[in-house]
Amino acid sequence: MNSFVMKLKYIILLFLLFSCAIPLNAQEQSHREINVDYNNPKDYIIGGITVSGTKYLDNNVLIMLSGLSIGDKVKIPSDKFTTAIRKLWEQGLFEDIQVSVTNIVDNQIFLNIYFKERPRLSYFSFSGVKKSEADDLREKIHIVRGDYVTENLIIKTRDIVRKYYTDKGFLDAQVNILQKGDTAGSNNIGLMIAVNKGQRVRIYNITIHGNKNLTTEQLKASMKKTKEKSVFNPMENIDDIIYQATSAALHIDFLEIVNIIQKNTVNNVRFRVFKSSKFIQEDYEEDKMNLLKKYNSMGYRDARILRDSVSKNNDKSINLDIWVEEGHKYFFRNITWVGNTKYTDMMLNRILKIKKGDVYDEDALNTALTYNPNSTDIRSLYMDDGYLFFDVNPVEINIENDSIDLEIRMHEGPQATVNKVVIKGNTKTNDYVAIRELVTRPGQLFSREKLIRSQQKLAQLKYFDAEKITPNVTPNPADGTVDLEYNVEETSSDQVELSGGWGYGRIIGTLGVSFNNFSLRNLLNKHAWKPIPAGEGQKLSLRFQTYGSGYLSYSASFTEPWLGGRKPIALSLSYFHSLYSNSYSRSDTNYAYLKIDGISIGLGNNLKWPDDFFVLYQTINFQRYKTHKYTEILSATSGVYNSISYAVNLSRSSIDAPIYPKNGSEVSLTLTMTPPYSLFRGDLDYASMSNNERYKWVEFYKWKFKGAWYISLVDKLVLTPRVQFGVLGAYNNQLGITPFERFYLGGDGLTGYNNMDGRELIGMRGYQNNTLTPDYSSSTTTGGTVYSKYTFELRYPISLNPSATIYGLTFLEAGNDWLKWQNVNPFDVYRSVGFGIRVFLPMFGLLGLDWGYGLDAVPNISDANGSQFHFSINSSID
Repeated sequence: MNSFVMKLKYIILLFLLFSCAIPLNAQEQSHREINVDYNNPKDYIIGGITVSGTKYLDNNVLIMLSGLSIGDKVKIPSDKFTTAIRKLWEQGLFEDIQVSVTNIVDNQIFLNIYFKERPRLSYFSFSGVKKSEADDLREKIHIVRGDYVTENLIIKTRDIVRKYYTDKGFLDAQVNILQKGDTAGSNNIGLMIAVNKGQRVRIYNITIHGNKNLTTEQLKASMKKTKEKSVFNPMENIDDIIYQATSAALHIDFLEIVNIIQKNTVNNVRFRVFKSSKFIQEDYEEDKMNLLKKYNSMGYRDARILRDSVSKNNDKSINLDIWVEEGHKYFFRNITWVGNTKYTDMMLNRILKIKKGDVYDEDALNTALTYNPNSTDIRSLYMDDGYLFFDVNPVEINIENDSIDLEIRMHEGPQATVNKVVIKGNTKTNDYVAIRELVTRPGQLFSREKLIRSQQKLAQLKYFDAEKITPNVTPNPADGTVDLEYNVEETSSDQVELSGGWGYGRIIGTLGVSFNNFSLRNLLNKHAWKPIPAGEGQKLSLRFQTYGSGYLSYSASFTEPWLGGRKPIALSLSYFHSLYSNSYSRSDTNYAYLKIDGISIGLGNNLKWPDDFFVLYQTINFQRYKTHKYTEILSATSGVYNSISYAVNLSRSSIDAPIYPKNGSEVSLTLTMTPPYSLFRGDLDYASMSNNERYKWVEFYKWKFKGAWYISLVDKLVLTPRVQFGVLGAYNNQLGITPFERFYLGGDGLTGYNNMDGRELIGMRGYQNNTLTPDYSSSTTTGGTVYSKYTFELRYPISLNPSATIYGLTFLEAGNDWLKWQNVNPFDVYRSVGFGIRVFLPMFGLLGLDWGYGLDAVPNISDANGSQFHFSINSSID
């Protein structure tokens, strides 16, 4: 009987457990399996935990994440279940979580955790956008197939897409993300991202209120990225303009008439060519700061923006209204120096270039103290002499009416010595190849100028991405030293030329390779071929060019930039061979040809004086011309002509980047000369000599000058003026100027098939190839002996990515080529205008395409000028 009663009590207890659910689902309520009497809390030990509903996740990991373990003591009801669900819910992987009691045996409780997994992403697509925009968005949203589709993922994706279009001026862009089931999987869905960009929101008008001392146009100009849209409504409000102007005329107030016309012209006629008028909130906030900086630079240090507003027009454009408070205008008064022991106050004032009575400009003050890219500043004065720990702080010690007294407090500190110099990130180039270019050496006093110079020299190697060369300076105050680390990123410097084209009436094929970071030492090391031996900084170039059987040319050159490895003495060796023929068989008696063989040896040396931007390069050249029944050179049938010359080139390059320089210059002066054979041969009658005898030993001297300057204007816009001159002369007036080595002006400047007599091809856009050469229309032309060329270019980058640097340009160009020095007139030039694009691909070098329009007709060549397209390789047209 007692046994029956005990069993009955147990059954009743189980019934009660099943009839009362534990509230522990995803909203902190569990799936009900066994009822529990909350009025009678009881302690249990977890005897087992099972997991149900999962398909892709590991059950043991989920139990571990819940924080529940077999053997744990729990009280029913218990906060442990609530905590477990919260921990699992935080993973963001589930739509529903339920904890249920599946069994109770004595004091042991058995649990089941049920999960409903969130769906996984099987695909996503865009609608309402261009393909290029969709490609950009895929890179930005960073979602891939297999991701869990959570509310957070959808919200984040929607925000990224909307911001993408907001940044492009589509302020009203709408993004709707639809979820669509995928029949390929039971728990897979796709996302359909529908975009309605709407109209781009542009700024119609910017109105500035409260400005009295600076004009509205001055303040608008200070806003670099927030611009009004172009407007051409000259007749708008014409009635009001006439009325106001008439009233002013009746009062004989001509100044007011001018102001009325000017004001209405500014409002109704605006042209924005280079700047967009789209509204971007981030740019607008930045430009409000620029507006205040403009005030600060004019002495209004207390200027502030009181408020601003944005209002919409019916045509979806917007108006911006900005209210400013200018405050007082201030001036510098007394400037005193504190803490300076190395340099006198007079010396520091001369560098500061701020005098008593100057308009107070905090920006100009900080530039003069800390960093002036165009001149010496106080910080660089000290840091270039080792004072790495130098610090300067200007303090306003007195403000009286409109005058401010400054105390410039300085801490000179000890001089720092360079300890370690290392290169990081060079995966192909050997350490010593990069380090030998640096001008910062262990044991030297630290110099910021040398640090910047080292960065430029690394960029000029073209082995590394110039935009990512980063010098890190690590001071060691304890011992007064500094460690320098140059972080670089390798980029491809090798180039391949493979082309087929039409030139000079024939098809020419070209194959060339240039290995610009070659390693001759590892040529026989099979493990170094990846795909070629590299890393030693040497240059190997091979080139082959042909036109059927009528033209064949091949060349090879090798350069070791550090001969012996200790000093920057460059050794260059080169050889070339060209064969021009009439395409007859060699066994044919009418076979005619011109063979040219040439070899050169050069030595280059970096100079220390006047500064280390100078390079001296010297070359000895030998060329041998052999003709057989060939009449296209000197009208001679057969003969041999020899040219031995010495060339010396002095150049200076201070550009900040090799592909798209923004600052610096490149200047070179070259003299090439042969021995004056005729001066040793006595008085001879050269007029009676045959060309074979007269030019058997070619003699000449040649001067050439080239200069290019790079001037950064605004943003990345660069002005590039360039100039070139060349003069070819003779030692003996009776012998005259050699027909070899002459100048041919016009066209793309590409050398190749026609370079049969050592001629120099000078590119000039807007004119056909060589058509500006004297008497080019005549079959007897021998080229010019004097030429000049002047160029003005405006450049702006489209991409500065090292794998594809692209920039556009516009140009004005002028030049001429003269037969004799007596004919030279620097103002008698042919002119052209145009535009072009340059693309630098590491594998192919700098490629160019230009359209030029020649403004001046060329005598006897009707189609020489006018509209011309030009293709160039590696600045051949420059």
